[in-house]
Amino acid sequence: MRIAEIYSSLQGEGTLTGTPSVFVRASGCNLRCWFCDTPYTSWQPEGEDGSVEEVLREVQRLKSLGNSSDATVIEHVVITGGEPMLFSELIPLTQQFHELGLHVTIETAGTLFLPVACDLMSISPKLASSTPTERRAGRWALRHEQTRMRRDVIQRLTADYDYQLKFVIDKPTDVTEVNNWLAEFPAVDRSRVHLMPQGTDAAYLAKIGQWLLPYCQEHGFMFCPRKHIEWYGARRGT
Repeated sequence: MRIAEIYSSLQGEGTLTGTPSVFVRASGCNLRCWFCDTPYTSWQPEGEDGSVEEVLREVQRLKSLGNSSDATVIEHVVITGGEPMLFSELIPLTQQFHELGLHVTIETAGTLFLPVACDLMSISPKLASSTPTERRAGRWALRHEQTRMRRDVIQRLTADYDYQLKFVIDKPTDVTEVNNWLAEFPAVDRSRVHLMPQGTDAAYLAKIGQWLLPYCQEHGFMFCPRKHIEWYGARRGT
């Protein structure tokens, strides 16, 4: 599988925010969100091919070093991207992570399914506002719009795994779409739904949070600040 980076840091989003983790970032994506904060894994994918053994070896090395800030033992691995579900190597890789006793989170847009070993399926369905313009993305604009929603995949992921849903929110109309989306999936528990401000600038994130946080509190959603932006800024390896 093509790997952009492997590093240790603190989880900055969702249920496990603050958890020391090793991150494996796959490079390559089947979507083209205009706001993608890792364009080096989607719009201009970078990285090198790594075997399951090579990835496992680097994760074990970083795990053994622990969290440099407080010497905490790392017991969590987060596989992210890009879209890691593009790579069939994820199946043996996650199985071996489990054999090491690691908690595995997979961050996915929920458009592809693999029978992976996973403790938390972190699904980020892409709303209509994620679709890029044709002027910017060419044929990718239509491709993104046609493939960003796979109801069959969402249903299987939420049925087969412990999960959380993370929606990127840029403007108030996005929350209307979230509610319409959830109406199609009545089995989804709202306490598992996280609404996350769009952006890579702390001030812009805070601006959205001013109205999004009270909305979440009123309507039973989880508010999902992007804490790694607050802690480290928008930079790689965090």
